[in-house]
Amino acid sequence: MKLRTILTLVGVAIAIALISLWMGQSAYTWFPPQASAESILVDNLFSFLVTLGTFIFLGVVGTLTYSILFQRAGKYDYSDGPHIEGNVKLEIIWTAIPFALVIWIAAYSYQIYDQMSILGPMEHAHHGAMMAVADAAEVHESQLEEVEQIQVLARQWSWEFRYGNGTGNGTGNVSSTELHLPNNRRIKLVLHSEDVLHGLYIPAFRVKQDVIPGRDIDFEFTPIREGKYRLRDSQYSGTYFAAMQTDVVVESPEAYQKWLADASIATPVVAYNRASNEYAKRDNANNLVTVIPAAPPVVNYSN
Repeated sequence: MKLRTILTLVGVAIAIALISLWMGQSAYTWFPPQASAESILVDNLFSFLVTLGTFIFLGVVGTLTYSILFQRAGKYDYSDGPHIEGNVKLEIIWTAIPFALVIWIAAYSYQIYDQMSILGPMEHAHHGAMMAVADAAEVHESQLEEVEQIQVLARQWSWEFRYGNGTGNGTGNVSSTELHLPNNRRIKLVLHSEDVLHGLYIPAFRVKQDVIPGRDIDFEFTPIREGKYRLRDSQYSGTYFAAMQTDVVVESPEAYQKWLADASIATPVVAYNRASNEYAKRDNANNLVTVIPAAPPVVNYSN
């Protein structure tokens, strides 16, 4: 192979690599703001996959384009191409490279999943994941061991959150339809469905977990950015599942404790429920049969 050809291929490979790295960095802007420690890990993995995928895509498309433009037969050339039995070296290369890439992606993905440690029963230590993003989140090490436990009840079609982890802080009777979380604290949600399969999904946190009937599922993550985010039901749970949304409010630990204290002395009220409201206003002219929404929850705080 001529030196000029080698230098050309090296130059093209470097150009493709630079474009791929740029695409990988651009991928960070395709998502909502990173609002949890887990979101940083997930975005890093996604950026890696975009970078690798872009490099492969441009390499394959570039090779095909070059072949079509410069290696095609003449206009009136109807002769057969050269008879090639095979190339052992080439077959080893195009088998080994994809195999190595798959192992690389699998190992990195498992490492990220292991660091996230979002499922309580897995018995993984979440300390490693938090230390990996401690600089970005500015989380003090003493805060990493504090876990706030919240019960999550999913039903057709509403979310209910009950606070208090048995620490005697006087907040055991607080309930709401809006999820409030202290910033920079490990959160443990105990998920329970009272009817069908639901899915807890917070895009800004990059976390999702199915809520399975008949099972209590421990689900952990760590908010790192104060603000208001959206929680959605990621599973089709019936007619009004699109209405099964609520806000997630991440606030300072002091503001969170104040909210708990204020909510604990508030008189429980029947929460507004969009599904029940739409069901009451339904058009009965077509005699459509649908599941009756569960009774709206009675909570201390309703959004």
